[in-house]
Amino acid sequence: MAEKVAKAGVEREPGYLYFIDKDGDVSRAGMARGGKKGSKAKKVAKVGIEKEEGYFYFLDKNGDVSRAEMSRGGKTKKKTAAKKPAKTAVKKAPAKACAKKGCAKKAKRK
Repeated sequence: MAEKVAKAGVEREPGYLYFIDKDGDVSRAGMARGGKKGSKAKKVAKVGIEKEEGYFYFLDKNGDVSRAEMSRGGKTKKKTAAKKPAKTAVKKAPAKACAKKGCAKKAKRK
């Protein structure tokens, strides 16, 4: 579960993406909709959080800064045996002329 790190009291407006920037402050940027470009990020509240590695920081529904431990890895993958190189197509030698139908006719023509 998430734990509250700092109270910021930010009130959200529709059309903006709120995030915690690299300085530990709350910023917002306009979201791109319908082919329009988004706007540059603008600081909304100075909080000054020092981020710890392994945690995801976000703005919760109350407008405060919270963090949750990041889950890493997901499902464990099975180890597969080393793949063998793909076999190259080997052209087979043509069968003897007499093994095919009508070989007697072809042999007479030559």
